[in-house]
Order: sequence, then structure tokens, then C-alpha cells
Amino acid sequence: MNSLPEVIDAYRTCELATLTKDGSPVAWPTSGLRLDDGTFLLTTSLGYPQKAYNIRRDGRVALLFSEPAASGLDAPEQILVRGVATCPDEVHTEPVGDLARLWAVLMERQPSSQKYLNWPTNKMTDFYYMRLKITVAPAEVVTRPLPAAANAVAGSALIGAEVLAQYPSVVLIAVDDQGAPVLIRTTVSAEADGYRVEVPEDAPVAEGPAGLLVHRHDDKLWNLHNANVRGSLAADEKGWLLRPSKLVEPGQRSKASVLDPIRIGRECQAATRRYLERRNLTRPSIPWDAYRAIRASLPKSNS
Repeated sequence: MNSLPEVIDAYRTCELATLTKDGSPVAWPTSGLRLDDGTFLLTTSLGYPQKAYNIRRDGRVALLFSEPAASGLDAPEQILVRGVATCPDEVHTEPVGDLARLWAVLMERQPSSQKYLNWPTNKMTDFYYMRLKITVAPAEVVTRPLPAAANAVAGSALIGAEVLAQYPSVVLIAVDDQGAPVLIRTTVSAEADGYRVEVPEDAPVAEGPAGLLVHRHDDKLWNLHNANVRGSLAADEKGWLLRPSKLVEPGQRSKASVLDPIRIGRECQAATRRYLERRNLTRPSIPWDAYRAIRASLPKSNS
């Protein structure tokens, strides 16, 4: 039987929940590293700085290890880690120390990301290597069984039902009675007014803004998709009901285009420029040879 650290290390991704300016919980999948001192190291690029902004306003976060794809685990549990995160306003470009370990893990587990180091692709992807460090200090760790596949939303006209129907389970994004984020992988069914959400009796869930996250990846952390159904969670005589108000599905358009990667790259470059300009920072150069040395040290991939 695997130990808790071994299970955490085997998961390829985790869900990270932060709090927006109005206290609403939001969550997206990410990858990180469990450190020897018990903390977790995550990062975000300057192209996607919103997680950093949220954490600097309110450091309360939740991590959930619950998507076992490519983990090699037999009958894994979902592991919820709640605690406090910090994200200093320092841009890191050098792959040294724990960051070097994290980059090695990411490159090995997601071989397709290695192409960002190649010319001329690296001319458009330097923002990917400009990172803000997020450190999570756990205050609570809870394990629960993963749910059996039981989503029952196909055919519903509710917001987001067409997307949720593609997944066997969802991650409930909620808050507790103190406003701190909570994450639970669970199942939902569609009713006339919203999604009926199965919530364990011991889960510290409170009424308020909430959401449903779905995401997937293949064995090499590629063919990615994620979406959020946002709304409000309320208790009634039958349990918990999430009334949806919005579907957020990054990167999805009604008509996909071969130019979408270029568009996304430009958007990230613009976000990076804004981040640096607002802080009067010079755009840092990337030590490409250091990253290529990490790539060269990895086992050869069949990708």
C-alpha cells in the first residue's frame, strides 16, 4: 500500500483553489512539487498571473489530488490539502534548486513542453519560463475515496451540462463557513433549477459562491481540456444544489482555428508585458542553455 507522500508524488496534476477579490473560490488544474519540509512548490508564468494576484490578497488555498490519469496508482484516494500560500513578487528565470527539480519533473512528464525550448518557438514562449513561485504550507490534510462514475447531466439544458456530461465526476469548488476554499471530487445530477451535488457529511461546505471544475489530460500531460461551471451553492431539504450562472472554458471557441496557438501566445505575451511594465521591470532574458541541459539529462521519450 502506498504511503500518503507516495500517492501525492504519483499524481500528475492537482486542482488549486484560490479566492477572487469578492471572495469567490476558483480552481484550475496545475502541477507542482512536494518538498522535503512538507510544503508544496507551485508556479505560474507571467502569462497567467491571476493565481498570484488572488494569493497576494488572500493566502487561503486548497489543493486536491484527485485526477489519477497516468499516475500508475491502484485504487487511489483523493487527497485534500488546505493551508496558506505565499507568492512573492519576484520573477524567476533561473532553473536552480527546487525549481530545477520541478522543471525536470514537468519536462519528463509532459514531453511536448520541451519543444518550447527550440528555435524559433522559443521566441514566442519566453513568458513560459518567467515564473512566480507559490509556496503552500499545509494546515489540514484529508483523504476520501474517489467517487464512482455517476454524473447524470446528459440532455440537460442547464449551463455547462454539455461539457460536464463528458466527464465521470467533477470537482466541487466551494468555501467553508470562514470563507476558505474547499475542494471535493464528487458527482452531480441535473435538476430543473441546478446541479444536485453529492457532498460528504463531514465536508466543511457552506452556502455561497461555488463552482464545478472538470479537466483531463493524457498519459503525457497533453490533449488538455478544462472548464468551470460557476454559480452559487445552497442547502435544501435534499442536500446541496448548485445553481449555475456561467461557463468558463479557456481556449475554446465555437470555431477552432489553426491560428489559435498564435493567438494564445500573443495574449500571454501581452499579459507578461503588462505585468513587467506595471512594476517598472526590464524584461528578463532566459538562460536557454540551462533549460536545455535539464532536457538533455532526462530519459529519452517516445513522444
